[in-house]
Amino acid sequence: MSKEEVDDVWDDLINLPADPPEMRQICFSCERPQNVCWCNFLPETRLKPKCRIILLQHPAEEKRSLRTAPMLTLGLAEESCVVYKGKKFPTKNHVGLWDILSSKHSVLLYPSKKAMDIVDLPKETELHNLIILDGTWPQAKAIYNNTQLLQSMIHVKLMHKYESHYIIRTQPTDGCLSTLETAIEALTVLENDESYKNIMLKPLNALCNFQLQHGAVTHQSKEFKKRNRTYPKLIGRRLRQYLDDGNDY
Repeated sequence: MSKEEVDDVWDDLINLPADPPEMRQICFSCERPQNVCWCNFLPETRLKPKCRIILLQHPAEEKRSLRTAPMLTLGLAEESCVVYKGKKFPTKNHVGLWDILSSKHSVLLYPSKKAMDIVDLPKETELHNLIILDGTWPQAKAIYNNTQLLQSMIHVKLMHKYESHYIIRTQPTDGCLSTLETAIEALTVLENDESYKNIMLKPLNALCNFQLQHGAVTHQSKEFKKRNRTYPKLIGRRLRQYLDDGNDY
């Protein structure tokens, strides 16, 4: 297990609600305890973007209590967000995924060396599917490296630094976003529609506020802590060298 994955496990433990041990009622939709359910903050009418969001989700992500992917699946129209689970794609269990990944109308949102800024994607591009890898950075990299079809796709990335609203989790660097935030930032650019951010960030803000009320604390990125000499753990050699050189992600 990598240091980032260990840190994520500790984050999950630290942010568990400090509730009494008795059995709690669980929301059927978001699968959160009802006293911290964020479903009331979802859009009254599910949003229907022009392209589908296709999430390739690492199996470990489903076990996280504070994951943001369910906000996408519940906030977007049912056919507008599809989740495939696994470590390598596609397999015989991923019905229809080969056609999606091999389609000229599909684009992978991933910061590879060949990725272009999403704002530079030609306006005439007929985009049907936006592929997003759902997991920690090590998990996402493993999925990418293990899936040949992903490597042959058109790649786009978010070039601008965004301030994450997911303040109860430690991110590797400034500007790193949750799965929900990544998807809505991309949709905002692709469809030139700020309503995605205005509407879809509400459940995430509610989740963070609930956790803070139950004893969680706000987190800065590892990059911020390193630059301010407040990070108590070892940082990977490549990240340390990158930050020492004064670069930004």
